[in-house]
Amino acid sequence: MILNRKSVELLSPAGTWDALVAGVESGADAVYLGGKHFNMRMHEGNFNFDDEMLKEAIAYAHAHDVRLYITLNNLISDEEIPALREYLAYLSEIKPDALLVQDFAVLELVHEMGIDIPIHTSVMMNTHNEHAIEKLKEYGITRIVVGREMTLSELSLFRERTGIEVEYFMHGDMCISESGQCIHSGVVFGQSGNRGRCLKPCRWAYSLIDEKTGEVLDKDSDGAYKLALKDMCMYRSIPQLIQAGVFSFKIEGRMRPAPFIRRIVSTYRKAIDAYIADPTGYQVDEEGWKSLYENRARDFTTTFAFGSTTRKDIGMTGEREPRFFSDAVKEAGFQDEILRQEEDIHKKNADRRTLSVRVNTLDSAKAAVDNGADVIYVGGEAFRPLRPWTLAEYADIIAYANSKAKVVINTPRTTMRRECGELEQFLTAVSSRPELAADGIMVSNLGSLKLAKQYTTLPVQADVSFNLFNHLTAEFLKENGLTQACSSLELSFEQLREIVENSKLPIETIVHGSYESMICDHNLPGMSLPHYNSLDNPEVLDRRYALVDHAGEKHAIRIDQFDRNHIYFAKDLCLYPYLKKFNGIASYRIEAQDYTPEFTGKVTKIYREALDALADGQEVDPSRLDELKQGPRELGLGTYRFRQSRNSI
Repeated sequence: MILNRKSVELLSPAGTWDALVAGVESGADAVYLGGKHFNMRMHEGNFNFDDEMLKEAIAYAHAHDVRLYITLNNLISDEEIPALREYLAYLSEIKPDALLVQDFAVLELVHEMGIDIPIHTSVMMNTHNEHAIEKLKEYGITRIVVGREMTLSELSLFRERTGIEVEYFMHGDMCISESGQCIHSGVVFGQSGNRGRCLKPCRWAYSLIDEKTGEVLDKDSDGAYKLALKDMCMYRSIPQLIQAGVFSFKIEGRMRPAPFIRRIVSTYRKAIDAYIADPTGYQVDEEGWKSLYENRARDFTTTFAFGSTTRKDIGMTGEREPRFFSDAVKEAGFQDEILRQEEDIHKKNADRRTLSVRVNTLDSAKAAVDNGADVIYVGGEAFRPLRPWTLAEYADIIAYANSKAKVVINTPRTTMRRECGELEQFLTAVSSRPELAADGIMVSNLGSLKLAKQYTTLPVQADVSFNLFNHLTAEFLKENGLTQACSSLELSFEQLREIVENSKLPIETIVHGSYESMICDHNLPGMSLPHYNSLDNPEVLDRRYALVDHAGEKHAIRIDQFDRNHIYFAKDLCLYPYLKKFNGIASYRIEAQDYTPEFTGKVTKIYREALDALADGQEVDPSRLDELKQGPRELGLGTYRFRQSRNSI
């Protein structure tokens, strides 16, 4: 690769006009910014650009030979679709150089409206495998912002295989959760991090305990801020970034003041130009490093760029945290004043309402079948000390459920290169061995979807990780061959009703069970415990850990076979008392992944009887709620206690 000035793009953030000018004057090749609506920085304050300012910003940038990208990168609910159409029509007139998007609804509207602005996928789309890229290319995607969990070596191979232009966050604030897979703020506060209003529960203080005994395990740790990832800084690794094939060097910071932007952009500009001019003679400018370091907000990390993270990548003490957006609070129980007042969903019910159960073991699957489940979801992640499903176990449950229930095989939510390789081999076995002939496949990302359609002829449905937030996204999924999709757990009832009543795709909704607040590729116990060593003591992987926040809420940590950490809410979702409102749902789903076989059977039976009672025009038995309360956690309404997930307009 022969380098020149156009080999690399330095991409500056701007939340104000002064920050835009600072980025341009300091040498940015491109600037990204958001309008007053529909972006990932929707907190109050004098940030973002109104429509007239957007037009002026594009003219200003182009006059200085700088590209300007507009962020349209949050999830969008149905009540916002009319405003989104108007906004896209306006953007089509003023012609930014690209749009950054998360929600598939934007892809639908861009195609429908004939808009020819280049589209870049936001990091929030959680694009992390080459098969997803092939699917996105069909929609004219020209660039992706890769997931933060991707190492440079993986990125290099990824870039080589796809030929796609890659944008990489190389400086600034970082999320500890996989992008698009954190719903903690949305469920607890009604302000979704996927909709630009994150109140950052990851920056709270936590203690680490043994979930079973309650023993505090981290008394000797470096501090309580166990999820507070340090700021990304790749200044000392510019050669590695360029040689890995990164085209756009992205600086995070649309809420930063102009002087902060000016310093960072000018420092990186000088270093990038120096490397391009003389790669073999390049060395780090220590004065530039000193400028960045002495003016840092948090301390610095390179996160996953060169391998797995460790405790050195976490700001455990919290002493350099510039701002705390919220404090820990008790999660909602049955505060149902709003939900009780909501109109029922106006959609016809099936004669027999479908009950689906996601299970963790063969025994749990059989218990669900025996107690009236119509569909069981098997496979996917297995949480230690449980082990992944074997081919023999899949064959066993398929034979056992024959004529009694459908068996849908689940796949991992995250499918990096390793998982994709394993999934290809697994799907080949499913398609070629009669004893593995399941009734369907459930996928969690576009890459898994493409593989499922390529290797099998089974019906494919979308899991909750697709963040289905509006009927246009449902339309996108239907167009791509999906037979059913699960609604987002951040939707309010009012927003769910809009989707169910308007979607042509059958919508599944989770009505009961334990569910993740975030998914992390970091080893959280390992980063907190000084003597954690899985090589010498592999049994530490099978221990059940939990985080306790300052409100006393206990968040279970589940470690899967890929060593990802799944952090759970303190309360399980329970919509049992309100099932009568949930009409027209294609599938009522129980998340029993964290339940014993006995309790899985009990919960399944209670919901089966309730759904059958509703079908017969009867009421659900309120006394059964006491039995549901015998599970591993307290119960609550989650986001259904809010009128809406706070919107963008």
